[in-house]
Amino acid sequence: MENKISEKKYNVWITVLSITIPLVVAILFKVKLRDLGFDVKPLSFLPPIYATINGITAIVLVWAVISIKNGKRKLHENLMKTAIALSVAFLGMYVAYHMTSEATKYGGEGVLKAVYFFILITHIILSIVTIPLVLVTYVRALAEKFDKHKKIAKITFPIWLYVAVTGVIVYLMISPYYVN
Repeated sequence: MENKISEKKYNVWITVLSITIPLVVAILFKVKLRDLGFDVKPLSFLPPIYATINGITAIVLVWAVISIKNGKRKLHENLMKTAIALSVAFLGMYVAYHMTSEATKYGGEGVLKAVYFFILITHIILSIVTIPLVLVTYVRALAEKFDKHKKIAKITFPIWLYVAVTGVIVYLMISPYYVN
């Protein structure tokens, strides 16, 4: 009974966070600290750092799946907590960069431009979808409902991995167009 009560309580937080995080990020994406009177320099050093964090997240996710398949539950748990922490760190840096810097326009043309925008749009949409998936998957593990955890993890993992990998790809494709 305790787990059901806990899950209900967590479900409210999952819903709140799943709506609030994308909304706050979208709003903060448009806020420029200089426009508010703050004398800040662009944090132009952040994109390669948060792209690297995305790459590390992808590695950690794969390592976590391998660890659980090999019966290393505690390692899996620690790796998943690390993946969540990396994702939170990415988000903080991403927002900080965009609050201090002008958006960079992709300069490629033709097929590459279409590929870039396809990857970017799917990356953004799936990053929003990933929030509730990760939270539900994590809560089911906390509630020790491992059958349900495993079932949703099979959906969460490939989507989260796609978001992490395409984050790196988007960075690599747009990085030649950053203004220093």
